Amino acid sequence: MREPPAAAPIIAPSLLAADFGRLNDEVAAIERAGADWLHLDVMDGHFVSNITFGPLVIKALRPHSKLVFDLHLMIAPVDAYLADFAAAGADHITIHAEAGPHLHRSLQAIRALGKKAGVALNPATPIDAVANVLDLIDIINVMTVNPGFGGQKFLASQLPKIAALRSMIRQSGRKIHIETDGGIDPATAPQAIEAGADVLIAGSAIFGKPDYAAAIAALKPSL
Repeated sequence: MREPPAAAPIIAPSLLAADFGRLNDEVAAIERAGADWLHLDVMDGHFVSNITFGPLVIKALRPHSKLVFDLHLMIAPVDAYLADFAAAGADHITIHAEAGPHLHRSLQAIRALGKKAGVALNPATPIDAVANVLDLIDIINVMTVNPGFGGQKFLASQLPKIAALRSMIRQSGRKIHIETDGGIDPATAPQAIEAGADVLIAGSAIFGKPDYAAAIAALKPSL
């Protein structure tokens, strides 16, 4: 799986903004354009008020891409579906802190499946939700919009949360990615990076542009 240089943010286009009538072509296009990960938003119409896709779509896409499949499960309860999504080809599985009764046990289950484990924090979810499970976490997804739909406005109120998480991670000595998810574009990306994020999830800022490579490059700071 391709990883970017350490100095550059990881760019993870969100498939939620792609043309669902030609998903395989869209995934191939963003891979050619220089994406690092593919972000896959799974929604159940219960935990969030939208429905997207399930394991079968991920399984169908997996043989056609070498990108890291960064899975974001916006479903509850989540535990019963972890094995299905792991088998479908996810490399990372991120769940919400509120998606089950025992976050610690859920993260253990993801890691037992051989996948990197993540926790997503909604705008109203405090960082205390992950303070006691950092040893089981590889990724923290800070939602910079309320989850469920693409195209929302970036919530700058979440920047202090990103900074506080980065400080917490440094103190822990762990290597944990911080993703920002929602409203990421060339104007907000530098703010997220400055606060401490190292993974930028972008939907319409990439798939809504005619040149995917230029759109991805526009999210990266000048080095």
